Amino acid sequence: MATHKQKLTLRICCGIHVLHDGMVDMLYALLPLLREAFGLTYAEVALVRSVHKIATASFQIPIGILAEKLGARNLLVAGTVLVGVAFIGLGFANGYGAILAFIFLAGCGAAVHHPLSSSIISNAFPGTGQRAALGTYNALGDVGKFAFLGLTIFATASLGFSWQVPVHGFGIVAVIVAVGTYIFLTLGNTGERPNRSSKQNLGDAVKGWGIKHQRGFYTLGAISALDSSTRNGFLTFVAFLMIEKGVATEWAAAAVLATVFGGMFGKFAVGLIAERIGVARSIMLTEIATAGLIILVILAPSVAAFFLLPLLGVFLNGTSSAIYGTVSDLIEIEKHSRAYGLIYTLGSACGLVAPLLYGLLADLSSVTTALVVVSAVVLLTVPLCGTLANALNEAKADARGT
Repeated sequence: MATHKQKLTLRICCGIHVLHDGMVDMLYALLPLLREAFGLTYAEVALVRSVHKIATASFQIPIGILAEKLGARNLLVAGTVLVGVAFIGLGFANGYGAILAFIFLAGCGAAVHHPLSSSIISNAFPGTGQRAALGTYNALGDVGKFAFLGLTIFATASLGFSWQVPVHGFGIVAVIVAVGTYIFLTLGNTGERPNRSSKQNLGDAVKGWGIKHQRGFYTLGAISALDSSTRNGFLTFVAFLMIEKGVATEWAAAAVLATVFGGMFGKFAVGLIAERIGVARSIMLTEIATAGLIILVILAPSVAAFFLLPLLGVFLNGTSSAIYGTVSDLIEIEKHSRAYGLIYTLGSACGLVAPLLYGLLADLSSVTTALVVVSAVVLLTVPLCGTLANALNEAKADARGT
């Protein structure tokens, strides 16, 4: 049974996850509108998404290391404020260069929440229930995606507002949430600056990165990178696939919304399933299902495709719960924040390159061709699952031996 401190920690981290993931993925709803407003190519559209990923990938590891000295609270709050200010500025952008600049700043701010929140939760739930807690955290991120995407689509497609209105609105909300986060983290004594008198207990006892099993950790990183490239590639271009199927531009982003809706349940469910049937087996099953369902969505007419998207979202987004819940099995507890920073950075790096490459492929061929390649790439994770299973068994044996 979770303690009051554990519940408070999970609620705070889930709340910040709702905001950050919501603001990141509302960009998917904006991409078709930005393309129409500024006359962008598919490659330029993909670059908007990739610039955000570049910024996030660049700062996640430094943030994870810095948190070992400064604690998570101030870094979480500062990053959230930066995201809010960047979105407010984005709403005033009058050209492609300005859009890229503000998106980059938003990505810098977004770098804080995944590694720090994941580390805080894994430390708060060191034993049984950790994957379930991280699965809940991951699922709440998709709640934010669904809510922010839905509100963006409703504001622009149903109410007829310009794309700037939701961007400004959510920017202001982010600044308000940052203030609330600081207050509640302070009241709960969560994410505070480490006590210098106990410095050796907070990181000096374990040198370097604290990797218990290198082959296992590197394999997990490779799986994370491939999974992220698939998720980012598909979500970047599924709206354009629907436009090719005859869906109006204002409503095409509802395809992302439908996918994220399934992802809300998938992230929670896969975390629980991984506790029962094992991490490697869970990842293998979800990735195979993802590849097959992407092909079905491509082949199906628009209405049928919309009905398939929530099911696809269960597997497309759900895999991450199994991946991130496994980091702590391979890393010493003192180094969780930097390890999560590294894993998220690997995913971000592949996630920023993949949409750009798929965008170039879409310009040269078609969106359909690009998504067929997306479905093939995700299957590269399947042979890696066997390696990961062996590594996890070896890590457990080593732990029992010590």
